[in-house]
Amino acid sequence: MHGARKFFLFLFALLSVSLYAAAPPAADAERSATLVAPRNASLLMSPEMALSTFEQRAERQLNDPVSYSANTVVEAELPATSQKGAYHLRRRFIAPKTLLFTPVRFVGDNFVKSNVIARLLQTEADRVSKGEGARTAISEANYKFSYKGSEKIAGEETYVFQVKPRGKRPGLFKGRIYVDAGSGSLRRAEGTLVKTQSIFIKKIEFVQDYADLEGYTLPVHARSIATTRVVGRAVVEIITDGYELSSTTASAEDSASGGSQ
Repeated sequence: MHGARKFFLFLFALLSVSLYAAAPPAADAERSATLVAPRNASLLMSPEMALSTFEQRAERQLNDPVSYSANTVVEAELPATSQKGAYHLRRRFIAPKTLLFTPVRFVGDNFVKSNVIARLLQTEADRVSKGEGARTAISEANYKFSYKGSEKIAGEETYVFQVKPRGKRPGLFKGRIYVDAGSGSLRRAEGTLVKTQSIFIKKIEFVQDYADLEGYTLPVHARSIATTRVVGRAVVEIITDGYELSSTTASAEDSASGGSQ
């Protein structure tokens, strides 16, 4: 049993990295529309300009993060054992290094709640408290970019870039990003993690969609699938909406404590 618990801890630590470091099925157009401001479709950038704008926006957000609160639903499933659960929470990020979760309600299997979702949330909070954003950011320092064409997401034109990591650190991935052709904002990241650090896990694939709010790019829908040698597939899906931005900064006490409630 100790070995199984250790395996689940490691597995969902990796899932949380893929979901928030990059990093579902795509968010639907209605959900995205609640955050993305309309724009003039005729004012499109070149692919090179869109990528450059994306990098500038990402650097600004990394160096000047915004505090926020939001609603989050985490759904997890182990298809081989038919175990699943959905946890509704209130998510609060206090820049720069404090992430808190307040439970609202849970429906499903208690094993999934305790050994999957709760561990994922704690791992994410720990990662934020360590300030690891720069090591896994989608940036020129971590990736090589190659233009692959254009594609519409929720009716909007995006430029598709293949990304190849410059190293094999946990949290980096190989895959594609989709950059808004009008604003230079990140709309989607998808791919496979380049390093799992475990013989129990064969592969972790993910897709994550983003939307803009007051100049910041925030995750709205993510899905990650791990193929394991122990329990088959493990699936995690996260939906986040109702963002409320604030100018709150963490106190010394908040920064030291972090974690989930």
